[in-house]
Amino acid sequence: MKRRTLVLGGATIVASSVAAAAFWPRRHIVVAARTFDWKGTDFLSGGTRSVALEKLPAPLFRTRPNCVATVAQTLGPCHVNDIPARQDVTEGKPGLPLRLAVRIVHAADCRPVENADIEIWHTDHRGIYSGREAANMCTLDDAEAISGLAFRGRQLTDAVGQASFLTIYPGWYKGRTPHVHCRILVEGKELLVSQIYFDDALSDIVYGGHPDYRQRPPRDTRNDEDGLIPQDAVDHFFDFEKLDGGALSATIAIGLSS
Repeated sequence: MKRRTLVLGGATIVASSVAAAAFWPRRHIVVAARTFDWKGTDFLSGGTRSVALEKLPAPLFRTRPNCVATVAQTLGPCHVNDIPARQDVTEGKPGLPLRLAVRIVHAADCRPVENADIEIWHTDHRGIYSGREAANMCTLDDAEAISGLAFRGRQLTDAVGQASFLTIYPGWYKGRTPHVHCRILVEGKELLVSQIYFDDALSDIVYGGHPDYRQRPPRDTRNDEDGLIPQDAVDHFFDFEKLDGGALSATIAIGLSS
């Protein structure tokens, strides 16, 4: 079995990990923290056109996931309705290809939540949201962004509570650190709206060295300067794995309190 390494995405996330219920089998995973020995040019560019989700290795999650309730956050002005169910949400737009996988669990005991409807949305590589319904501050009146629904999609979780999307590493925009929004419904009832974040060290690598991002100026907001990140945010950061072929994989366990 190939030895694979999952890199944890938060500065204090290792110390805060708690033991999972026995439901999750142990897997041969090496866990490191904040050791991104990567360059921006190590990754594919141009979006997901050369990546097939079904050919990627299964996503790695922590052997001992954090079975805690994910903190709710604001829906924000960039949400739009009637989002299609799809795995590749890029609509052919450029960027570092990112397989984003979530595992939704009951926070109380880590049992998986099957058939949870998870919706995600985030910016393109320029830091611009799509959608005609989104506020002007989100689309910046960009005609290309307004005309589509790029970087928005929905999936139902499977029997082990997992769903995967094919997208890109989000760009930054003024006043915010890079993030992915999520909204989760179970049996038609909204149970969580939140945001998931990226390690500053990884964002520095991507924005400073990847050809699809480095034409932009340096970002103006880091994680400790973003007033919308929850005060105890260790469970709001993706974990990462660099995949053979140059794509990036991000995983996270999302705990529902209800």
